[in-house]
Amino acid sequence: MSTFNQVNKDNIFIASWSGGKDSCLACYKAEQKGLKIKFLLNMISRKYQRCCFHGLQKEIIHLQSDLIGIPLFQKEVSDKMEKYEDEFKEAVNFLKTKGANGMIFGDIYLTEHKSWLERVCSDLKIEMKEPLWEMSPEMVLKEFINAGFKAIVVSAKADLFDKDIIGRQVDKDFLKMLKKRDICPCGENGEYHTLVIDGPIFKKGGIKITRNQVVFKNDFWPHWFLDIQGFKITPK
Repeated sequence: MSTFNQVNKDNIFIASWSGGKDSCLACYKAEQKGLKIKFLLNMISRKYQRCCFHGLQKEIIHLQSDLIGIPLFQKEVSDKMEKYEDEFKEAVNFLKTKGANGMIFGDIYLTEHKSWLERVCSDLKIEMKEPLWEMSPEMVLKEFINAGFKAIVVSAKADLFDKDIIGRQVDKDFLKMLKKRDICPCGENGEYHTLVIDGPIFKKGGIKITRNQVVFKNDFWPHWFLDIQGFKITPK
């Protein structure tokens, strides 16, 4: 992996995209460095037609892509984790045929996941960039907020949070609450997940949730989940 400051401006990058704050900030910082991001890659469950891990409807990720102005490629994956690597490689290899030769990720400090990505990107023969790597989680969240991004909490572990955390805006008061409770400010271990609804890379407008329901789920672990049932564009 080349360092983030070593930029080859001839390369065409894919941004790994979850719809949440970390992937969004990584994409934003990469663009600020002059990297050419031509695709967003989002993995969705074939069974549920929702984003892996964040649980967002595929349609709202498409709307993010439209508002940002970067084309989205969504790859359906099975619920068998042992197949995930091959399915991920299939998606990246397809985008390589469209000219991509690098990829942006939003990891912060999970070395096991970064090591997996380094191996996979080496197999794929693509350049890998990690704009947020080894930043303090508090500084990542502060930079996200100070840059003017807006996000809401769309899922959270039920053993750490009450139901009312769902739908809460990610702001400085939210950061203070996490610090007070000694929870990772970025939720790097899956403590919570977010949906970015506006910000400096949203060129055509933001997103307003018009109808939703908070649901309790007990899949990999007990968690609260925002089932978004309606949304619309808010013009700039």
